[in-house]
Order: sequence, then structure tokens, then C-alpha cells
Amino acid sequence: MRLFTAIHPSTEAVAHLTDRVVRLRLGAAAAAGTNVRLFDPARAHLTLAFLGDVDAGRLVEVESALGLAAEWAREGRTAAPRLRLAGGGRFGRGRFTVLWVGVGGEVEALHVLGRLVRSRLRHARLPYDEKPLRPHLTVARPGDRLSPADVDADLAALTDYQGPEWSAGELVLTRSELGPHPAHHRLAAWPLS
Repeated sequence: MRLFTAIHPSTEAVAHLTDRVVRLRLGAAAAAGTNVRLFDPARAHLTLAFLGDVDAGRLVEVESALGLAAEWAREGRTAAPRLRLAGGGRFGRGRFTVLWVGVGGEVEALHVLGRLVRSRLRHARLPYDEKPLRPHLTVARPGDRLSPADVDADLAALTDYQGPEWSAGELVLTRSELGPHPAHHRLAAWPLS
């Protein structure tokens, strides 16, 4: 099973971002039929830890580790940080171009939560990607299907983006499926307040 753990923005935050994205050049290109791989609002999330492929027999261990992380967050008052989707940036260039929005608000509390999650996974000897946490929500993967000028214009438009504030109310374990019809399946969730 390909697993990750995440925080999900509120419905209002996702709707606000979606409205902004459809007005970008990316949105116009997608409406015209160009596959710029816009984000699916139903799968919008901020990844805290990517576990990758985990044997199904270890799912109970994963759930236990994440349950402890959420419990420690609640007890340590790092629970339910107030966040907002804000700003934007780019990973890669050319055919590897990815546009994203960042996170504002109580970001340090989000980092603390991320460290708790990773600490509990490490303690349970579970795999996870050890890259530093860089909270973001991927908006699109246009690659080279959009001109560099259009990508730069959308990047500039995202720079000053400020979405509505929301509370990160739960930690969610998700199984993801790749392929022509990617899907996310919510496996478990733990309250953060």
C-alpha cells in the first residue's frame, strides 16, 4: 500500500483556491483541453509524512504510531494549528514544472506536528521520506505544456495569494493509487483538538 499522512484544508479554503486557480492561465489552458494536470479539489491536502509502499500487515503499526502522534499533539498544545493557504512557488523547470501554494498562519505548530508524526514512525521502525517538511499544496503540474511566460505569470499571480483561515482539525492516513485515474482512500483519522 502506498501511504501518506496529511492535513486537509477546509472546504472553504479549497473552494477559494479553486476559484483562484481557474482564473489563472493554467485554468484557461485546462478549460481549452490542455492537460496541465490541475489539482483535484477532492484530494487537496498538505502532506506531513510520505510513507511510500508499506506492507498491508504493518497497517496496525502505522495507525498506532499516528494515533500516538495525534495524542501527543493534543496533550502538548500543538494541536489544531490555525492555517491558511498563502503565497505560491514552483518546483522544477521545463517539463518538470510544478506550481504550488504555500501555508501561512501557525506554521511552526504544523512543523511540530510533522516532527511528532515522523518521530513516532521512526520509533515504530516504519518507512517514510526523510526530506524536510515543506508544507505546500500542489496546484498543477503543467510541465512544458504551458509556455514559460504563462507559468511565470501564474507564479506571479500566486505570490500574493491569501486564502481564508482554517483549523487543522485532524491528522489523516491516506492510501494513494497512481495511474491514469489516481485516487486517494482515507484509511483513518485522529482529532487534533
